Amino acid sequence: MTRKHLLLGASLLALAAAGATAYVAPLAADPKGPKDCASVLPELPNAHSRAADAREPNWAQRGGHVNDASCLSRTSVAGVVRVRTDADVETALRYASAHGLTVSAAGVKHSMGGQAFKRGGVVLDMRGMDAIRLDPQARTVEVGAGATWHQIQMALHPRFAVKAMQSTDIFSVGGSISVNAHGMDHQAGAVMGSLRSLRLMLADGKIVTASRTENADLFRHVVGGYGLFGVILSATLDVVPNDVYRSGREIIDYRAFPATFERIAADPSIGLSYVHLSTSPDSLLREALVYTYSKHAEDQGLSRAALGEVASTKIRRITVNLAKRNDTFKRVKWWSEKHLEHRFESCTITRSQAQGSGEACLVARNDPMHDSVAYLFNDLPAETDILHEYFVPRARIIPFIDGMREIFQREGANLVNASIRAVGREDNALSYAPAPAFSVVLYLNQPTTPKGTEAMRQLTSDLIDLTARQGGRFFLPYQLHYSPEQLARAYPEIGSFFAAKRQWDPQELFSNTWYARYAPASAKQPPAIRPSTTAQAPLA
Repeated sequence: MTRKHLLLGASLLALAAAGATAYVAPLAADPKGPKDCASVLPELPNAHSRAADAREPNWAQRGGHVNDASCLSRTSVAGVVRVRTDADVETALRYASAHGLTVSAAGVKHSMGGQAFKRGGVVLDMRGMDAIRLDPQARTVEVGAGATWHQIQMALHPRFAVKAMQSTDIFSVGGSISVNAHGMDHQAGAVMGSLRSLRLMLADGKIVTASRTENADLFRHVVGGYGLFGVILSATLDVVPNDVYRSGREIIDYRAFPATFERIAADPSIGLSYVHLSTSPDSLLREALVYTYSKHAEDQGLSRAALGEVASTKIRRITVNLAKRNDTFKRVKWWSEKHLEHRFESCTITRSQAQGSGEACLVARNDPMHDSVAYLFNDLPAETDILHEYFVPRARIIPFIDGMREIFQREGANLVNASIRAVGREDNALSYAPAPAFSVVLYLNQPTTPKGTEAMRQLTSDLIDLTARQGGRFFLPYQLHYSPEQLARAYPEIGSFFAAKRQWDPQELFSNTWYARYAPASAKQPPAIRPSTTAQAPLA
């Protein structure tokens, strides 16, 4: 081969490497800030302001727009108020009431359909109310509504852990209570199960305590109540020992999942579990990876390492973003999950300590949930990632998965991740699980174009109809692509829920885009009876 050919070959390789680098670099790049794509929310009238004499709140933003994690919910607002104390909240409520404005409380805004704001309304940025106070004797922690689970874990570790929280730690406590979030502990249930009590400011500025024994009906409506009954100020939560777990995993056929879960549920040593379904076109939703974390008495004396952040963020981000591009990368992603990912698992209990457990990877309870999913955030234009969640009676999970597969293949859905968790019966007023169910969580990619939005609308509608045929329900904190009829079919108690909201808040001071979209269709439902409350004096 001549020198000329060698130089040509080297040049071609250099060009190919440069091209690959140019292609991959945006897929690995950190986001420059929150995305703001457009708005797919329904058009709503602005609140009508009227002249009034009320003290100005602590504005962080006057006018302008807000958005949520979908990047598709850009909404013009009267402003955003930064609150740090109960008095700040009361000032904002009085101002909004005097000016005929609505109020929405917001944390990190990871609901995806305007559940944390409304056009023309006042948004309370609750993140400054993040105080955390642990009571080791009572095994409780009192937290401000704006505290994130990440902050709480850092305050509890290494001795204690959260009993119930979402599977990632970026969300605020107030937001998690407002949707009654659940996570990886199949024994503990959703957040409601570990919630001792909460402090709430009502529309008139009064502060009340709500729990299972005090203002119990209000408690049932506030948990999973989407911020419509008052502003959650703080909450008292159960904590549990930060047990050491041995991590385990197995690959199963999806049809074996019900029997596999029965075995998991019957084993009291298993404290956490979840399942990933295949997103590879070759085995779409047919293979499953089952992850478990089990407690063994001989491991509990081992030292817990300090909590660390998830490693290899850029590599993980590239893997996720490549999988959105085509089927080949989806195959590679699933293959790596099955054969490589566990080899890089962070075992926070050192091998020297864990000699008695053989080759098991040991972690503290806090570790699997201490994930801020930085790798899911990106700076890619013209696309966004959307969450769906469906709750299916446990006996119907296999036909539901089969129905999902048919819908995904027919509509060409760009499925990035699919997982299953178990939930017990939830007794809040607007319950997604009136009986024990399996939760199917979907992470889907869509273009931020009218065509992409319409395809997501159709996909959402078809999945909701499939869920209804299986006797299940869909989670409400996501995009508003469902009809009022689909909402009423899934939640026949929705009329009573909205009527109770109007009883507690007759001025309808608390509102959001979700309420404004769906409440009018249920306005003719019979009203609920408002119970009495034991109120504290409002702060001056």
